[in-house]
Amino acid sequence: MAPLVTSELDSSESTPVGFPVDGRARRLRVGAWQVARDLPASFRYAAQGLVYAFASQRNFRIHVFTGVVVFALGLWLQLSVDRLAVLVLTVAAVLVLELLNTATEAVVDLSVGRRFHPLARIAKDCAAAAVLVAALSSLMIALLLLLPPLMARLGS
Repeated sequence: MAPLVTSELDSSESTPVGFPVDGRARRLRVGAWQVARDLPASFRYAAQGLVYAFASQRNFRIHVFTGVVVFALGLWLQLSVDRLAVLVLTVAAVLVLELLNTATEAVVDLSVGRRFHPLARIAKDCAAAAVLVAALSSLMIALLLLLPPLMARLGS
């Protein structure tokens, strides 16, 4: 049986929102620093990341919901497969960047704790800016792809 992982954080430091601190959570990630032993374990870890992001990150949920609506609208407008693929790629890019933003924030928070550091602010702000640029670009692509067929359908 694997030993329990003990936290090196003192009790005054907080854990990320939505992250359980009970013994079960520690047992689930014993040896989390190691490479996954098999492919199913790798997929489990990835799924845990998605679940964490969806459960704890409001913006991730907003992007998922928006992506589903945009894709459904594209299907309803009977966009060509290549145009739907562009929509899927742009939505995926925003979601990927949102996940990287979440990971960046977690690592920065882990490294600086409750202290302020100007480089930590820069790292977090730049990661958030990357998501913003992708989201705005995605919005422009969606408008370019969806607006003409939507206007044609509503106009007829």
